[in-house]
Amino acid sequence: MAPSFSWVQIVRLGLVQTALGAVVVLMTATINRVMVVELALPAVVPGALVALHHAVQVLRPRWGYGSDVGGRRTPWIVGGMAALALGGFLAAVATAIAETNLAAGLALAVAAFLTVGLGAGAAGTSLLVLLAGGVEARRRGAAATIVWVMMIAGFAISAPLAGHFLDPFSGLRLIAVSGTVSLVAFGVAVLAVLGVEPRRPPAQAAREPAGMPFRAVLAKVWAEPASRRFTVFIFVAMLAYSAQELILEPFAGLVFAMTPGVTTKLAGLQHGGVLAGMLLVAGLTMGIGGPRLGSLRLWTALGCAGSGAMLVGIAGGGLIGPAFPLRTVVFGLGLFNGVFAVAAIGSMMGLAGAGGEAERGTRMGVWGAAQGVAFGAGGFLGTVAVDLARLVAPEAVQAYAAVFTAEALLFLVATAIALRIEHAGATRVPRKARAPALDLHFQPRF
Repeated sequence: MAPSFSWVQIVRLGLVQTALGAVVVLMTATINRVMVVELALPAVVPGALVALHHAVQVLRPRWGYGSDVGGRRTPWIVGGMAALALGGFLAAVATAIAETNLAAGLALAVAAFLTVGLGAGAAGTSLLVLLAGGVEARRRGAAATIVWVMMIAGFAISAPLAGHFLDPFSGLRLIAVSGTVSLVAFGVAVLAVLGVEPRRPPAQAAREPAGMPFRAVLAKVWAEPASRRFTVFIFVAMLAYSAQELILEPFAGLVFAMTPGVTTKLAGLQHGGVLAGMLLVAGLTMGIGGPRLGSLRLWTALGCAGSGAMLVGIAGGGLIGPAFPLRTVVFGLGLFNGVFAVAAIGSMMGLAGAGGEAERGTRMGVWGAAQGVAFGAGGFLGTVAVDLARLVAPEAVQAYAAVFTAEALLFLVATAIALRIEHAGATRVPRKARAPALDLHFQPRF
């Protein structure tokens, strides 16, 4: 029986997510801002570059397969972080070059953002696979919370520090700051993961699919009803989750006449709700709420249903007007978003090896690809939907209400899918198979 990770080891692996977040936030926030403000480029330019970072996530199954075949996750985490750090540094160099040679700068920026996407996909997928294999069932909700919160900590630490050292701004200063952040992040990730992954016994290593080509393994994973249905669930839920990201603050400004400062605080309130939801699930799944309340399947479905209800409330609140308690409902949206997110990650950890240990990385990669593509598409489609709705709606409030309602329906669909995943797995796995019938309550498998 393989030993499970201690809390210290889980926190150490969470530091990899902190390092990953520290580099990514410079790409999506700092460099984005510099391109639009200092370089006076259209907002679509950094938007397209960030979309490239999301689009390349479709390669996650290939990275997961690579770690399955090699039997070790650590080299993929370290290699992915190296690519991520290099991409982050090159993005800063590209931005500086664009000041004097726009074409050369943008060409390098495309390569840099693609490298960031590849690195984040390889490191993030292998990290989750490593956690999935080493965290016992009752700790999965708490482990998912730790990893997610530590990634947010990377955002929170890196962005203000980088902003402090970027003044007064220059291209060379941007390169120096980005290079320092990338180097420190890579060093932290390497030290964090060093020695954590246990050595596998020879018998387990012999079961790896060394002779199966990638397409065959991918087809096998996709043929599993529970794996396929969970992929669809992740895509639909993340599409709904990300679609409101870029339209909530403009909605509050247009419909409730909130100033930019107030809408920023509103976003902070939502993020506070996300953290509260994550901590709630972490505590209850650790046994505080008993076996029934400790079910990740229950909290995944409840988080999706609650998120949909809050979006319906926001849609209706716009029609009610200033008397509507928007802040309370936005906090509730964040709360249920956090519940859904951390429960889904914990569920992902449990399902990763349930259909067969040898394809754990490929399976996680498929779900990571669904998440990455949906997240990238959701933000874009949310804004497009609002623009299209405003062409036919008499007022902005009706357009936003229609889009928020559509997002709520997506969460309702995700809820229905989440509740059916257990049955899909149960009908597929033979009674005498090595793995138990799939279910999102997750018994320990070591």
